Amino acid sequence: MRATVDNQKCQAHGVCALTAPSVFEVGESDGYSYVLVDEIPVEDEAAAKSAAFGCPEGAISILN
Repeated sequence: MRATVDNQKCQAHGVCALTAPSVFEVGESDGYSYVLVDEIPVEDEAAAKSAAFGCPEGAISILN
């Protein structure tokens, strides 16, 4: 399972980094979200899906 962030949609709310901090990070220089891992660890899948669902801009996609 992988995650992507569409930086055209991201408005730097940071909800993803709060929900799944081992998967997402907010960049210090620009405030946009970035994916920290190539493959989401099994133990973080539920949090990553929750982060995608909770993104106010719908900028996160979870791919199987």
